[in-house]
Amino acid sequence: MAQSAMPTATGSVAPITPISLKTLTPWAVFTGILLLVLLYFIGAEQGATAVFEGETIHEWLHDGRHLLGFPCH
Repeated sequence: MAQSAMPTATGSVAPITPISLKTLTPWAVFTGILLLVLLYFIGAEQGATAVFEGETIHEWLHDGRHLLGFPCH
């Protein structure tokens, strides 16, 4: 029952298979859309461009807005 945690030199190593662009594209698009939505809510969700009424979203993201350098006052 003594097994080593270190791989041996004689053991087989599984080859690393590259991720195809076809597999990666939907995830890249999804991530890009999420980042754009997040950027909108942090940077522009107030005033004339507001999607939601009131300042609830603005207040939730207020400190993050200042941390990222967006002016809001």
